[in-house]
Amino acid sequence: MTRRSGRTGPGPAGRTPDGRGHLVAVVVPEPRDAVAVVEREAPGSEIAVVCLRPGGKDGRAALDRALAAAESRGCRVRGGPRVLDTDPRQALPALREELRALDPERLHTLDPDPVHTGLDEASGMPSHGVPDAHAETAAVALAAARAHQAGTGRPLYVDCLRAEQGPGGDGAPRHPAPVNWLSAGFDGRLTAFWPTAAGVVRWYEELPGGRWRGPELLEGPGLLPGLLVVRDPHGLPHLLGLRRTARGDGGVDVEVVHAAQYRTGRPLTPWHSLGGPNAAAWRKGREVGFPTAAFDAAGDLLVFVRNFGHSVSHRRRSADGEWTPWRHLSGLRVADDLVAVTAEHGGVELFARARDTSAVLRWCPAADGTWSEDRGLPFAARPGSLAPAAEPGAVLFRDAVTGRTCFWRPGAPGPYPLDDPGSGSGAPSAARGAELAGWGYSVLVGRGADGTCSLGAHPAGRPDTGVWWQDAGAPSYGAPAAAVSRAGQLAVATRMPGGRLLVARRDESRDGLVLDGWRPVGD
Repeated sequence: MTRRSGRTGPGPAGRTPDGRGHLVAVVVPEPRDAVAVVEREAPGSEIAVVCLRPGGKDGRAALDRALAAAESRGCRVRGGPRVLDTDPRQALPALREELRALDPERLHTLDPDPVHTGLDEASGMPSHGVPDAHAETAAVALAAARAHQAGTGRPLYVDCLRAEQGPGGDGAPRHPAPVNWLSAGFDGRLTAFWPTAAGVVRWYEELPGGRWRGPELLEGPGLLPGLLVVRDPHGLPHLLGLRRTARGDGGVDVEVVHAAQYRTGRPLTPWHSLGGPNAAAWRKGREVGFPTAAFDAAGDLLVFVRNFGHSVSHRRRSADGEWTPWRHLSGLRVADDLVAVTAEHGGVELFARARDTSAVLRWCPAADGTWSEDRGLPFAARPGSLAPAAEPGAVLFRDAVTGRTCFWRPGAPGPYPLDDPGSGSGAPSAARGAELAGWGYSVLVGRGADGTCSLGAHPAGRPDTGVWWQDAGAPSYGAPAAAVSRAGQLAVATRMPGGRLLVARRDESRDGLVLDGWRPVGD
């Protein structure tokens, strides 16, 4: 398989099927707060900045320069920043009115629950390295985005961007988008999940390879715009995320939640609260990191989060549904880049990027229930790029220096580079079990540097033999995903503007990794 060019997906880049522009609304307190957000926007987007206050002259000048630079790299800018400049009590209705006028496809704002930089031990009050207006504006933006989606019925995709900068790259989204968000059921029907402003939306096939339904909004008030999708030993998808709800005393509770889909197209189980490791003190509990999880060979689900102290806490659900309390793992401080994998020995292991460096740490379970920490992994990862590999116990990541997609499994002397330098961004998605000419293959999909979906494959368990990459021929406005049915049939999906998906299956009548053409699904 060789890399090919060309695009078979419908519609010009940056336009929705109904002709609306691929508009990104950037909602911040003041113009200077939009600079870092605008600087990370990819070419092809149209940017509209909305500020709650006018800010100072220097901040407006800095934003003007950032918008001019965005235009020079291929973005479009819809005029100067819109300044609401209203009473704080009227910020929500004013922002809702602005969103109604803009009708954006995506919304970028700041972190509603930033991590602390200090703690007053006497009062228990954490301090933060960003103004309170950041979190307050983000909360208003989330409420306005939910209301806008409820009013239009169209998905509105939200990123809450961290103010702090990580080593090797920009501040990552506070609530990461899913990597392996496409799932194949027992009967081969596909289901796709994606987080939006109003909660998780779902698309699913009525028949294998047939008509789709969706996007439908799954019930879950207060869900934050991030999602983890992990499959149990039977291949059934389980969803984990964070839920944010207001308290009667003026505070907020942020808790880990879990739901599952046991039959394609049927309702999810109710969202079950797992609380958080610092739930007893809401100011600490609101900082809980985004969860990662994996099932062990016995069917137990292990959920891990970064806690208030920047170490790791975890809970275990046994196969009969009983949950343990939150327990603490000792070790170095970690960032929010946590990835759980099911190892070859059948247990679950955890990988995490260190908080203060780009080094990656690994925790392994022992027979007595204790965990050991390995600080000697022979690689470093860019923020937001760690992901489970198709092979048991292995991970994918982007090298902290080169940006190349790499593979590492325990015991290997070093990582295996899987592609060319600068070939894209973000964490790749992997699927195993694809059959080509009677041989088993692992499949990789990712977003290429030009914004298109890239598709690769290597013999199962042998990434060292090299990956055959090709341009899959469709635009990708977010991380694409792949799924393999129990019968070994491969499907690939990517998201396009307008709340639609593009889906392609492997053409079983032809040799090699050839897709049968991209088809739009959804309303």
